[in-house]
Amino acid sequence: MGRYAWRAMLDARHLEERREDILESCRRRGVQVDLQAAIAAHQATNAAQTAVNDANRLRNEHQKSGKRKMEAAERDAHAAEGRRLKEVVGRHEEALAAARAELERRLDGVPNFIHPDVPVGGEQDFRELRRVGEPPAFDFPALDHLELAERHDCIDFEAGARVAGQKFYYLKNAAVLLELGLQRYALDVLLEDGFTPYVTPDLARPEIVAGLGYAPRGPETQIYSLANADLCLVGTAEITLGGLHADQILDEAELPLKLAGISHCFRTEAGSHGRESKGLYRVHQFTKVEMFAITRPEDSEAMHEHLLALEEKIFQGLEIPYRVIDVASEDLGAPAYRKFDLEAWMPGRGGHGDWGEVTSTSNCTDYQARRLRVRFRRSDSKKNEMAHMLNGTAVANSRALIALLENHQRADGSIAVPKALVPYVGREVFEPLR
Repeated sequence: MGRYAWRAMLDARHLEERREDILESCRRRGVQVDLQAAIAAHQATNAAQTAVNDANRLRNEHQKSGKRKMEAAERDAHAAEGRRLKEVVGRHEEALAAARAELERRLDGVPNFIHPDVPVGGEQDFRELRRVGEPPAFDFPALDHLELAERHDCIDFEAGARVAGQKFYYLKNAAVLLELGLQRYALDVLLEDGFTPYVTPDLARPEIVAGLGYAPRGPETQIYSLANADLCLVGTAEITLGGLHADQILDEAELPLKLAGISHCFRTEAGSHGRESKGLYRVHQFTKVEMFAITRPEDSEAMHEHLLALEEKIFQGLEIPYRVIDVASEDLGAPAYRKFDLEAWMPGRGGHGDWGEVTSTSNCTDYQARRLRVRFRRSDSKKNEMAHMLNGTAVANSRALIALLENHQRADGSIAVPKALVPYVGREVFEPLR
C-alpha cells in the first residue's frame, strides 16, 4: 500500500449528515452511487476502529501489569497471554484495514459537491457568461492551422508519427519561438501576480495521481503508466503541484499559496476521434503553464474568480477572441465544485470557424486536499483544517498555437505576432517559408 493509500474523498461523516445534498449533487452530475452501502462501510470502519482501540487498551493494561514481580509459572502464563492479545490486535487491525479499503472503494465513486449556480445538464448545457473580442472578418479564404503550419514549415506530424506514433509531432521554426514565447509570457503574467514558479517532474506516483482525482489505471484512464516502474506520466502539472504539499500541515499565514508550474503533459486521449481532434487540438504530448492555489475554505471562491481573471488577461494580451462558459454539471470532473472554461475562436475549426476550449479553471474545495491530507492550522487555533485546492490553465501551448496561427493570419500567408508576445519571440511577423 502506498503512502496515501488510506484517503477519504469526502468527509465520511457527511455521508449521513449531508445525505440529501450528496444525492442531489450526484443526480445533477448524472452519477449513480450506492450511498447506503457507503454509509454501511463507514459504520463498519468505525466499529472496526473501536475494536482496535479496545484491543490495544487491553494489551496495554496487560503489559503494565507485567511490571510487578511474578513467579516463573505466572511469568510464562503472562507472556502467553501477551502473545494472544498481540494476535487479537493484529486480527482487528487486519479487519480495520479491510473495512477502510471497502469504505475507500465506496467513497471513490462519490464526487465532490456542486456549486449551487452550476448549470444542470451535459456538455452542451453550459452557461455562457461573456464574450471578449470579435472573431476576425477576413477578406480572404482563411486557412486552418494545419495549412498555415505547412506554409510556415513549423509543425511536422508525419515525422512525429514515424518516431513516436500518431498524434505526436515536431515543432520547428516559427512554432518553436511561439512555444517558448508563450511559456515565458504566461509565466511573467503570473510572476507579476505573486506566483512562485516551478518546473515540475513529468512523472508522479500513482497514489499522487489518484489523490488529485485522476484514474491512474483502468480502461477509462487518460494517464500513461510506465512499465516496470511505479510511476505515471502526468497529464497536467496540477498533479505534481497538488502533490507538492501532500501530508503536510501549513500555517494560515502561508495561505494562499499560488504556484505556477511548467511541465510536459501526456494524455492517452482514448476515444478521441473526429474533426474536433484534428491537428494540435488533441495530442498525446504538449507543454503547459499551470496555475495552482491552496487557500483557506472561505477564500476559495474569490481565488477561483481570480484565476479566471488571469486566464482572461493572458488571452486578451494575445488578442484572441474568446468566451467564458460556466461548465454544466454532467461535464464536471469528480473533484470540481465549479469549473470555468475559456473557449477561443478558431477560424479553421470545423471548416467555418468555431469555439474551442483553451483553458479551464476549477475550484476543487477540500476534495483533493482530503485525499492528500493537505491541511492548515489557523493562527488562533490548535485544530487542523482541510485546505481548499484550485487549478487553472495559464496557457496550454498546443491549443494556444492553433488560436494564434488562425486568428493572426494575413492574406499573404504571414502570421502577425500580437504586441504582448513580440518581446518574447523577437519579431512582429512570421513570413511563410513555402
